[in-house]
Amino acid sequence: MQTLDKVAVFNPRPQIERVRLLNGRFCHVIDDALLDPDALVQLAVTNRMAFNPVNFSAYPGNYLEMPAAVAVRLDGFFAEHVRREFDARRTLDVRCRLSMVTLPPSALRPFQAICHTDGQHLDPRRHSIQASVLYLFKDESLGGTSFYEPARSAEETALLFRDANTLQAAAFTQKYGIAQNYLCASNDWFTQVGRVAAKWNRIVFYDGSMLHSGDIFAPEKLSDDPLTGRLTLNGFFTSRRNAA
Repeated sequence: MQTLDKVAVFNPRPQIERVRLLNGRFCHVIDDALLDPDALVQLAVTNRMAFNPVNFSAYPGNYLEMPAAVAVRLDGFFAEHVRREFDARRTLDVRCRLSMVTLPPSALRPFQAICHTDGQHLDPRRHSIQASVLYLFKDESLGGTSFYEPARSAEETALLFRDANTLQAAAFTQKYGIAQNYLCASNDWFTQVGRVAAKWNRIVFYDGSMLHSGDIFAPEKLSDDPLTGRLTLNGFFTSRRNAA
């Protein structure tokens, strides 16, 4: 990869906006996050052929794992400016990758047509997970990030998530009335409680255990070209919870 001297160097004096969601929870929005966002885009362009399809989560596209130096910078920014806003005493693990949503709606599996949470493998009594997304595209119609709450009982919602991982798309749509498309608004199963619009060089931090989804309003614009597609830097922070 290219030299990392100027890649992912974060703003040392960020202005943090605490955005309240309709469920009473918060996310944290920072504009002008990177000193040189174009350097990270160029990293993606240079390594375009190294992106791989995501096969380990619900993410509907391709990714490029970032070198440790980039992850360290992201974690340092998180620790200094944002971590205290969460139930997070210290970071145990950080994952950092460039990502691009690429799948057309017709290729989505059911679990990609609904919202999701991160960190299902964690022990919720001891650990929490925070997530971040940094928008590295200038066409804001490619979409930001939205947050949801279940609109049905816990039992009904659990069954829906189970079926989303086992049923084929047509059978899932027939059973639940959820079309094979990206989730961008409330439906019979999930209530949207907030949305952060995409903006060039904006980063959003949020509790990864909240239901969330990318707002893909214009899937016809999706591309695997880092210069025109929905390129983001995604971070995931596994943290030790604060002492009781």
